[in-house]
Amino acid sequence: MDLHQLYVFTKVVEHKSFSKAAEDVFLSQSTVSSHIQALEKLLGLRLFDRVGRESILTPHGERLYQWALQLLLLKDQALLDLKQGMTELRGTIRVETSSVPGQFMIPKMVKHFREQYPEVMFHISQSSSRQVAEKVLNGSVDIGILGEKYVDDKLCYIPLIKEKLVLITSNQIELSGSVNLEDILKYPFVMRNSDSGTNAILERFLKKNNITKDKLNIISYIEDGQSLIQFVMQDVGISIVSEIAARGYAAKNMLKMYDINRFDDDRYFYLVYNINKTQSLLSTLFIDSASDLI
Repeated sequence: MDLHQLYVFTKVVEHKSFSKAAEDVFLSQSTVSSHIQALEKLLGLRLFDRVGRESILTPHGERLYQWALQLLLLKDQALLDLKQGMTELRGTIRVETSSVPGQFMIPKMVKHFREQYPEVMFHISQSSSRQVAEKVLNGSVDIGILGEKYVDDKLCYIPLIKEKLVLITSNQIELSGSVNLEDILKYPFVMRNSDSGTNAILERFLKKNNITKDKLNIISYIEDGQSLIQFVMQDVGISIVSEIAARGYAAKNMLKMYDINRFDDDRYFYLVYNINKTQSLLSTLFIDSASDLI
């Protein structure tokens, strides 16, 4: 059985698409199809059912997928054992990240990891914290970096860094020292979308202080954290964001940043992975060293 064919097979499984798998492994779609057909002919089994635009695993395909992951991991471990230098390890790590880690944490982590393993390539995409957890759960990515925990028995969270949320305003607004939650209600408010980790923490804080979200003068919900900061800088409204995201802008006097009284809940950014997914050797090395990469 050809290990490269098995590798291509796992990519079709993860993407549920021959065309997307072809893009991932830099092959033509016809070559990917040929690899799968060769596997099916060798095994005498049908591995996929073609349903609409998706390629769905048959029961035989599901069993082969688990074996393929273990065989590919064993191959990586054998190479690591045989090679004198670990820097020769090659492969791809697929990461899904929420907005703040994607902008302020992942670049540093990738840089430091590639200093040890320069042949590794990263596929990084960005979405809300909830979508990060969902993609880790369904196996479409290897790991996630996010700012909120979504409880599931299959998910394992590793705390990476602790931070807090702060109030940001334009330079046209002048507040004195730390602000009270009641002061925030007076101003137009720009809100992150409902699936973001920041939104979830803010809603818990409001509930703890017996304030319903409709008491906020919300004038816009925004998907992207960078866009939200631009709205604040243009004095469209104020907002509550990650201190990590706000710190650089405040240091350059592009906006003002304030602590919020009684907003003392610890907030962490986490690496999350699916304990039921067999990780590649490179993904395992990244998970194990993640806390030291920040």
